Amino acid sequence: MAGIAGAIGIAAEGLAVSLAVFGLALAVIVVGFHKIGGIVLICALGVALFFRDPERFPARTAGVVISGADGKVTDISQVQMPGSTGVRCHRVSVFMSPLNVHVNRAPVAGEVTCVEHTPGQFRAAFRDEASQYNERNLIVFRDLDDHPIALLQVAGYLARRIVCNLRVHDRIESGQRIGLIMFGSRVDHFIPSKFAVTVGPGDRVRAGQSILAELNQ
Repeated sequence: MAGIAGAIGIAAEGLAVSLAVFGLALAVIVVGFHKIGGIVLICALGVALFFRDPERFPARTAGVVISGADGKVTDISQVQMPGSTGVRCHRVSVFMSPLNVHVNRAPVAGEVTCVEHTPGQFRAAFRDEASQYNERNLIVFRDLDDHPIALLQVAGYLARRIVCNLRVHDRIESGQRIGLIMFGSRVDHFIPSKFAVTVGPGDRVRAGQSILAELNQ
């Protein structure tokens, strides 16, 4: 199924959902409810569009942190690095609307050192408290220069499933597909202070392509 999904540019996790809605549309049309079937068919196309998975290749990977999500930068702040004691870092939050590509990608090349899922609520993902109370999944990487970089997948009001395909000790490449969050959500990037953030609130970024921060020389 993954091969079929890749051939048509849809994330593997969404192929079954898209086919199910498409099948329902055909069934409704066959029994004679053509207008309703047409509406369901449009919904099927919308679901397939939501799960689109275009190819992405970062133009630069050395000394930079790439966005793990498509969407709008909603907040940049100084916080504590997850899993550390008193180590401050940049947090760059990217909000994904239902219209964005929802496949998440690795922000750096290196090794996965932590994957931690936390059950929670489903508040609006653009609110700051969502990263504390919502369903979320923390991934911590060590890049090729041994810098800790963390990614927090946060479920939103509509998002009811977080997909993460990584395990501890996995080796990853910058821009590699790592999972997705369904139907509107947020991704927080935790970046060491020695990096300079290169985006600002309101900027639009693309997973696997846009540079969020670069290492100070």
